[in-house]
Amino acid sequence: MHLYDTDMAVNINRDDEELYRKAAKLINDAVNTYSNIFKGRKSEKEILYMAMVDIALRFEKTNLRNDTLPYDNILKQLTKEIEEAL
Repeated sequence: MHLYDTDMAVNINRDDEELYRKAAKLINDAVNTYSNIFKGRKSEKEILYMAMVDIALRFEKTNLRNDTLPYDNILKQLTKEIEEAL
């Protein structure tokens, strides 16, 4: 797997190969974006951290959008009320 300026050997499940490729592309794109903006003004380590925060933020936003707990609670309450009414 090629990440930014590093080639890494990884052992993965064949079914996950496409996901690893997409993850590597996401990482490379984020690092390259921040590198293009901040190269020469920020250290490589800071640029990598910026990319990590960017990706983590996307992940957290996706988790918020996919949070089904409030809906599950409403469905449980409605089910309870329907069962009590019957």
